Amino acid sequence: MKNTEVVGSKFIVQTANENHLHYAEQICAEMEESAKKRGTGIAKRSPVYIMEKMVEGKAIIATTETGEWVGFCYIETWEHGKFVANSGLIVHPDFRNSGMAKAIKMKAFELSRHKYPDAKIIGITTSLPVMKINSDLGYEPVTFSELPADDAFWKGCASCVNYDVLTRTGRKHCLCTGMMYDPEDKKPAAKPTNGSEPVTESHTWDFLKESSLYERWMRIKQRILLRREERAKKKNAGAVLVH
Repeated sequence: MKNTEVVGSKFIVQTANENHLHYAEQICAEMEESAKKRGTGIAKRSPVYIMEKMVEGKAIIATTETGEWVGFCYIETWEHGKFVANSGLIVHPDFRNSGMAKAIKMKAFELSRHKYPDAKIIGITTSLPVMKINSDLGYEPVTFSELPADDAFWKGCASCVNYDVLTRTGRKHCLCTGMMYDPEDKKPAAKPTNGSEPVTESHTWDFLKESSLYERWMRIKQRILLRREERAKKKNAGAVLVH
């Protein structure tokens, strides 16, 4: 893979390195501010952690040609490299709606495939734009049981306002959608020994066709989970009164 790409005429998207360490504090501050505004969690990271990712060659950074920070994303591995997550995707407010989120995400995906070609690339999100980008890259929706069982992976959700929903359902349900790119599913079918062409079946998720249905489902899902939460609160309040 190419370490550096010029996007348009003004943005540079590349694998981060020691030359980018001075951006770490700014990146962390914007991650925290963005999470507060959305009310959902990017796991809080320290500048030192971000620097480590840069030095290890496990991060993507976008800048302008004049050196302004534009966006960032890093990769993490779970279960000894069985799973890879592209985490902490953030774009500076001045450069949003410019296509940079997609450019950074695509470069992070390319880096993940280069470093861990046999790993399943995963993500969880409530963002339809992120799901669209993931879908274009070949991700498909999966159940939470198909994601890592590692507690450290789910700890990244702890800063999200919906974390209690996730924990109360035993990590089976939440407002987020799990997505996965499985390289095994992308391998071409073996060619038959009789010389004929292999019969393949497409399982690609048609995001544009199904996104409206997904939005409706999300609204229903949110109402159901909120009702469950209200009933649980009333039940707990009643138990306290009886006690």
